[in-house]
Amino acid sequence: MKMNIRAKRAVALATATALAATLAACASSDSDSGSSSGDGTVSGEVSLLTPIFEGSTGKELLEGTLLPEFYEMYPDVKVNIDYSSYSKLNTKLTTSVASGLVPDVMLMGVGWIENFAKNGVLADLSSLGLTEEELSATHSSMVVNAGIYDNKVYAVPIMLDARFGVARMDLLEEAGYDHTPTSIEELREMAKALTVRDASGTMTRAGFDLQSNDSRQVFETFLFSGGGDLFNEDITAPAFNSEAGVEALQLMSDLVLVDKVEDVGYSSTDATVNPLINGRAAMGLAHNNLWTQTLEADPEMLDNLEPFLIPGDDPSMFFGGTLATMSSKSKNPEAAQALLEFLTSAGPALAANEQRGNIPALDELLTSDYVTNNRFVQFAMENLDVAKHEGGPAEWLEIRGNFTPAIESALLGQTDAKSALDDLAATSLATMDSN
Repeated sequence: MKMNIRAKRAVALATATALAATLAACASSDSDSGSSSGDGTVSGEVSLLTPIFEGSTGKELLEGTLLPEFYEMYPDVKVNIDYSSYSKLNTKLTTSVASGLVPDVMLMGVGWIENFAKNGVLADLSSLGLTEEELSATHSSMVVNAGIYDNKVYAVPIMLDARFGVARMDLLEEAGYDHTPTSIEELREMAKALTVRDASGTMTRAGFDLQSNDSRQVFETFLFSGGGDLFNEDITAPAFNSEAGVEALQLMSDLVLVDKVEDVGYSSTDATVNPLINGRAAMGLAHNNLWTQTLEADPEMLDNLEPFLIPGDDPSMFFGGTLATMSSKSKNPEAAQALLEFLTSAGPALAANEQRGNIPALDELLTSDYVTNNRFVQFAMENLDVAKHEGGPAEWLEIRGNFTPAIESALLGQTDAKSALDDLAATSLATMDSN
């Protein structure tokens, strides 16, 4: 069966690569045409706040490659850059709003738009010609929706990052399995069979790794695959404590406390090497950049990694990402819009995604060499129609921090899944009502 899996994969990759080669010339021609369209009439000084061009490599990409291309199109525009990280970005944004010195162009995360749009910080891009209809023609509607608040477009996606299941097929095949889990019951059965402990009972291999990703995003992935949502349809109340939510958290708890397929503390988001790479886990929930991590750490292992959607009533995956926004108070709105449109265009967006190992938001990049040579990115892009993102109410940035303690209390057996989520829902509703 191993040879059949490899053969199918090789055929699929060859087909995708051939298609990419066929379309690359067209894409290049279109890009060249677009690059020469700037006439230099737009001018002014604008500031950019970005969390996605980290370190010396990111800075060289932005300042040494991308911005020179932008300046060729708009020689009378000057861009001042403020580098940040996602861990510090919310504080920077909040401070800038309080001081009145809001950057002209801000790159921020999925789920962040609602708060800053509601408070009048962001420009309505619909009034500038960037409509939902136009964006939906080039992006998945699900992705476009992440930048919409109150039926207005406030952000344009640059990159996405997803969470989905990944299996070590070599380890599954050793245990007699020739496929990834197709049901929750099978996932639990396989995870138990794949868990390994030494003679003293110490875990040496987790059957399913839950701890290498943020626990909130793990819960959301299981919630979405179970057919649940974070909030109700009109975003007036939490829905994550529904039956689907309780079942999702109960499943996570059962994997740890009942099935014992991973011990608390066995792995973490700070692990130097993902346990799927070094064989300390047979299956797990993973970030799409596991592919690039494996490419750097052990490229021969790539052929053993198989992505899959977490099974459930509505198999799905979680996605987050980075979107470009504009300040509603920009003194040079034309220059700011030019920069926003440049950063979200195919060439710069592809370069930024390659640097981070992330998922391009533009549909046309599905056929790029980067995507067709990165099976996890390709898998994520092909499944965006069943993906869901976090966020919803303007108070999300206040609410989301409460998820981790609630989830961990269930995983530690300190409270049951329903009580943990009901308490979290009550706190979240109070936060929403207070504003």
